[in-house]
Amino acid sequence: MKTIVVDYSESYYSKILGIVMPEKYSGKFVQIWHEGDEYIVLSPKEFKKYHANIVEIFSKDRGLAGAYDSEQKRFDIFEPEWKIMGGGKFEVDKKERILRLYDDSMAYGRFNDEGLAERLAGTEEFLNYRIVIE
Repeated sequence: MKTIVVDYSESYYSKILGIVMPEKYSGKFVQIWHEGDEYIVLSPKEFKKYHANIVEIFSKDRGLAGAYDSEQKRFDIFEPEWKIMGGGKFEVDKKERILRLYDDSMAYGRFNDEGLAERLAGTEEFLNYRIVIE
């Protein structure tokens, strides 16, 4: 399984706020699987408040069909080969090189953490980071 990190933090801080990326930042994330690939999609909490909002922007960026449920709590991807595995919260400390993943998503449940720390440690974004999953 290839793990792909999609992090909206850089574009949020630099393009929207017009500031330098902070050393420490946090937010929410979702885990999405697609035909053997795993996407870990991170967003600062100030950019996308809910996990469903993260799924929505990820879907739109990739041209995937989807919509919110009747209660506006979930954004579901209509294409069956895409599966939202769950979500949680994250904290990144770039100086100390630590990524912390914890909690769960009220809309999608808890992310699948089996082997996730090892897979993330092998990505370019989190190479040589200490990955903490609680």
